[in-house]
Amino acid sequence: MKFISAIKLSFAFLLLITTIVRGQQNYVLLNTNDSEEEIIRKAANVVPSARQLQWQRLELTAFFHFGINTFTNNEWGTGKEDPNIFNPISLDARQWVRVAKEAGVKQVILTAKHHDGFCLWPTKTTKHSVENSPWKNGKGDVVREVANACKENKIGFGIYVSPWDMNAPIYGSDAYNDFFIEQLTELLTQYGSIDEVWFDGANGEGPKGKKQVYDFERWYKVIRKLQPSAVIAIMGPDVRWVGTETGYGRETEWSVVPANNLNQNEIAAGSQTSIAFKPQGDMMGNDLGSRDKIRSASGLVWYPAETDVSIRPGWFYHEEENEKVKSPKKLLDIYFNSVGRNGVLLLNIPPDKRGLVHEADVKNLVEWKKLLNNIFQENTLKDAIATKNLKLLTDANDETAISGKTTGNVFTFRFKEVQTFNVLALQENIRKGQRIEQFVLEYWVDGEWKKAAEGTTVGYKRLLRFEDVTATQVRLRILSSRLEPHLAEMGLYFANAH
Repeated sequence: MKFISAIKLSFAFLLLITTIVRGQQNYVLLNTNDSEEEIIRKAANVVPSARQLQWQRLELTAFFHFGINTFTNNEWGTGKEDPNIFNPISLDARQWVRVAKEAGVKQVILTAKHHDGFCLWPTKTTKHSVENSPWKNGKGDVVREVANACKENKIGFGIYVSPWDMNAPIYGSDAYNDFFIEQLTELLTQYGSIDEVWFDGANGEGPKGKKQVYDFERWYKVIRKLQPSAVIAIMGPDVRWVGTETGYGRETEWSVVPANNLNQNEIAAGSQTSIAFKPQGDMMGNDLGSRDKIRSASGLVWYPAETDVSIRPGWFYHEEENEKVKSPKKLLDIYFNSVGRNGVLLLNIPPDKRGLVHEADVKNLVEWKKLLNNIFQENTLKDAIATKNLKLLTDANDETAISGKTTGNVFTFRFKEVQTFNVLALQENIRKGQRIEQFVLEYWVDGEWKKAAEGTTVGYKRLLRFEDVTATQVRLRILSSRLEPHLAEMGLYFANAH
């Protein structure tokens, strides 16, 4: 284990040094005397860290909200629940992961501990865990079963561990931070590779009426040491919450946003080199990273959005919601407005009391995947004739790109025969930064160019739906960009129904 950890640390350090040598990193300081041109240049060259890039390319991840709340029919517990009620007699983590993977999910996150403090692994820190439940005579470990299922299916595994603990008698004291470190250490050392650690901001009063002061910086250091490749999400330095639980992201979503707690002295000393702190600034507004926003910032950081939503009205399973599972068409709309708006979709799929993903959820997930497959199975542009060599835009490789000019970028395609389409897909090579600010898709008809669709940011991926267009020629014009854009992928598709 120590040898593996050493390799991970060395690899992470090598990636960091490589990024710095290239003159690009995932943060930059702005000086009060920087011109607007210099600010734009700096913003254009902020890039994701290796762990952020790996996370962004997942596109679709899943939550498994499961625990004592599953058996009390509550969303939030109290910490006073009897572990004897936890008994999922048919629990099959392989089924959970298989269902998720067949829906296109690339990584799952398990609620290892929710606010009630009940632990889904046999921890040494508390008796409020599966070890004191009748499930498998106290010998079970849900975390291990999900981790093993992920490994078998070759998809990522992450953990949600609630900082708020309504069961811990020391919650609200300095000792609780040590207690939490012990729990984190168990989870990060006993289950192999952890790809994401998910913290929310819930913070209530402890048994003595005091709120806990969370030692996040200490927690980050432990995670970086034990699982250096893991992204730390939401109340963390790598990934931010999009701001709603609807599954819908911003129409203009910048991954490069102001961070007003970058400290020049600490950066010079090396303590902020890997951004192991949560960036401070407006992360909830409609406009986070426009020119107006970055103009007055003291620093900029790559801080992408995770867009979470549950397939059901609640986050935990409730039998009365079996008829309220989101429809395949609703899930498709969410996909276009999360993944298609430069975000990663985190879709919650809560297992039921049996310990299985319910049949209603499975059915709708299968139908949703069919809708996605039908739309994106054939890129109409793949066989089109381009005015110049644009094959790199249809090679299904987000690392190869066409590097444009600072202004006047036009990409034109001519079809061998008339084509009908109503979906546009664009991707930037974000290894070079996020640069496109505005674009328009046009088609040639009746001797003139007409607009089919337009948008603002692209980032890792942008998807737009529009009315059916039938044409023999199309062109994409990038109207505004921060320095030269690096367009990695472009696709036109046809969806039978919106």
